[in-house]
Amino acid sequence: MAEQLAYLMITPYSLAKSRTGAIISRVLSMTQSELVGAHMFKPSDAFVDRLVASFKKSTERDASYEPLLKYIDENFRAVNPLGISNRVMVLLFRGPNAIEQMRQEVVGSAKVDVAGDTVRGSFGDFLVYADGQVRYFEPAVLCGLDAVSGLEQLKLLSDFAAKDGGVIETAVNFADSGDVETSLVILKPDNFYKRSRRAGNIIDIFSKTGLFLVGAKMLRMTVAQAEEFYGPLRQIFRDKLSGKVVDVFREKMDGAFDFEVPDEVYQKVGSMLAERNAEAEFSRIVEYMTGVDPRKLSDTEKKEPGAVQSLALLYRGKGAVTKIRRWLGATDPSKADYGTVRSDFGRDLMRNAAHASDSAASAERERKIIGLWHTEPKPEFKQVIDAYLKTVKG
Repeated sequence: MAEQLAYLMITPYSLAKSRTGAIISRVLSMTQSELVGAHMFKPSDAFVDRLVASFKKSTERDASYEPLLKYIDENFRAVNPLGISNRVMVLLFRGPNAIEQMRQEVVGSAKVDVAGDTVRGSFGDFLVYADGQVRYFEPAVLCGLDAVSGLEQLKLLSDFAAKDGGVIETAVNFADSGDVETSLVILKPDNFYKRSRRAGNIIDIFSKTGLFLVGAKMLRMTVAQAEEFYGPLRQIFRDKLSGKVVDVFREKMDGAFDFEVPDEVYQKVGSMLAERNAEAEFSRIVEYMTGVDPRKLSDTEKKEPGAVQSLALLYRGKGAVTKIRRWLGATDPSKADYGTVRSDFGRDLMRNAAHASDSAASAERERKIIGLWHTEPKPEFKQVIDAYLKTVKG
């Protein structure tokens, strides 16, 4: 069966209620498809008009979708009945029969008979009066209703990816802008080695900060990006690990000679090997983040996308850096406070589940490296969609 590309759109209300992580967790545990894209949007009226027009075609075929059409028209606009930010998060999934599987098995019906084992069954609401009139409707997420409308809506998402999406820091207004900042979080590759709830559960922990998601990107970090991103660690490894090198050398050489080796010899050898050890440790973290051994690549090859993926997120709000670091936990998972990301999901110093910027200045530097500083003219999200649409038309 040919692979399809399906989208899942998390509604403004679900984002406002910090249900994002729980929804993603549920979807990742149910879908058979691979998560290949993530993007934030602040829909313009032009975006909503096209989305409504697309869903209206489905409504003409099945009148039961009328509440869904009305919901989109009212709640996806900047001016909406709830007076909340109209941010939406869109995820892309690729796999056999992905569109139908997403609609039927994962998302669930947009009707009153929605089942409790689906996303809408758990996170949406559909209440009607005794006469059958809709009293309240919240779908939680949107998806393509069939292959035709799914393709049409993917084209819409591609067309508006740069105009209405990407880095949407202006999507949330603050009465007092003092101390408002944006922090970068990267969910590391071991969260995506296999299909699991981990990524969603981690996002759910970060929701405790009360911050707003204003950027998202599936990231296949290049070796060149990883070397620049983690460049400051080189000196840290030299300074902090030199003592470890001495200890290891002393242990290995203990008893190797019939005479006692002076301590100054160990110190001198440790100093000589500190640089090599720092580079080895640096290469390990670059390889972990990219899935590629940097020592085997040419400069040109270092610019190619890595073999593993991560999820980069932007959180915005007052004291964002400090709040995120609080719920991230200590670098060493064994020393992290209970309930933090690294305590719950970290394995060791390197595989500690997530990275978060340690200052506003670091966030700026890191965002520029991975392409989440400003919205790019052709976001990778758009490239994924365009590549798929080309194969379908071809």
